[in-house]
Amino acid sequence: MSSRPWPTVALLLLLVLPAFGVGVGAFAPGARAAGTPGVTGSITGPTVVSESSTSTFHVYGYGGPAVASNGSVVGNITYYATPTGPNLTGVSFSPASSNFTGNRSDTADLTVGNTTETLVIDMMVSSVYQGKNQSTNFSYTVHVVQPYVVSATIFNPTPSTVTAFTVYVTLDGTVVGQITVTSLTAGGSYPIHFKYPTLGLSPGDHTFTISLAQEHGLVTFANGQTVYSETFYVTGPPPNYTLWYVAGIVAFFGAIFIFASRVAARRRGATRR
Repeated sequence: MSSRPWPTVALLLLLVLPAFGVGVGAFAPGARAAGTPGVTGSITGPTVVSESSTSTFHVYGYGGPAVASNGSVVGNITYYATPTGPNLTGVSFSPASSNFTGNRSDTADLTVGNTTETLVIDMMVSSVYQGKNQSTNFSYTVHVVQPYVVSATIFNPTPSTVTAFTVYVTLDGTVVGQITVTSLTAGGSYPIHFKYPTLGLSPGDHTFTISLAQEHGLVTFANGQTVYSETFYVTGPPPNYTLWYVAGIVAFFGAIFIFASRVAARRRGATRR
């Protein structure tokens, strides 16, 4: 595919692929105690992640011979995970295996490299007790993409330190993430950097906004407003392409000055919050 010319604004190429659901395999044959459920397993987490990122997933496993008829876990229920894909450089699923012991779920991290691709996490949940073994297999599809990026630097020109507050990132009016500013010293600055991975946005205008709306006026931007926005345009896909690329504007908000009355307001009392 020929490359697009880059205009004066920074652009990212965003790979758009059809989404895939979670596939849960059929129960594998194996012995289990009468009255106990067959072994089941699942994994939940994001289906689209930014390249060079780490995301948390929840793995579930239960049933089989390791579960007594009263529902208690008497044996070992273990998951085993293997990520597969065209380029596994920098890709890992950790821990690759774990025993659920008395719990039914566990957390694990998927770390991906700087390649846009589709990964599949192959999973097996095994239930073992007194020589009896039953397992089930399933998989989970994750798309690694180049994300839209919202970047800004917040400055505090006031003589007072601003205590912790939250900056919300919205896309077309919907909150897609948040960033906690731990503190902002007098005359200090704080960089904001937020990545939004997506399989594609509909053609037309879209708006990223950083918002202080829930700070009740104690922290505002220099213009007295609680929101700051950047609008960009997404073109439609070329005709007759199943896989296509769309140019996504990197939303640079630049230098944003904050007027902070949080310290003074707290001295007057907490009623304003």
